Amino acid sequence: MRHQNGRKKLNLKYSHRVAMLRNQLIHLIQYGCLVSTRARVKEVQKFADKVVTIARVGNEFNARRRVHALLPYKEEAVIKLFKEIAPQYTERPGGYTRVIPMGKRISDTATIARLEWV
Repeated sequence: MRHQNGRKKLNLKYSHRVAMLRNQLIHLIQYGCLVSTRARVKEVQKFADKVVTIARVGNEFNARRRVHALLPYKEEAVIKLFKEIAPQYTERPGGYTRVIPMGKRISDTATIARLEWV
């Protein structure tokens, strides 16, 4: 049973799913937007809100260590998160991203959405 389980499996194994979410979050941090399927965007949105909430406290050692554990691939993305993105949301209680629906993909009619910072 999947009672009170808030994460989607996205038809991927755990290691592949975690790597995909990390890479898409890094893309969101670097470029400011992400275009993907709606299910993936919703999962990346949960992950992004969690990471920004950790980074809001500032450039402290423990916060930086926790974010680096979640995003170990690109140090540049962690630096940009702490210097540019997180300081914008210090007074905001949550909801750092928005999902904009973009219609259906022609090839397989998957629902496409765009994720961007508020």
